[in-house]
Amino acid sequence: MAIIKKRALKEINDNDLRRRMSEFRLELAKEKSQIAVGGSPSNVGRVREIKKTIARLLTEINKRR
Repeated sequence: MAIIKKRALKEINDNDLRRRMSEFRLELAKEKSQIAVGGSPSNVGRVREIKKTIARLLTEINKRR
């Protein structure tokens, strides 16, 4: 899944934000489990970018409340 920029977040409706949040959390869990098993991640900086995107999504969701 591609990383979402702040500008694109404003155009997404609430349901899609929540759906994408769950997708990114699932992807983060997969990457973390791959690291925990002892394998190297497919993309080293991917975990950090996923965490940042989740934070952006949470910020936008809370801003809309």
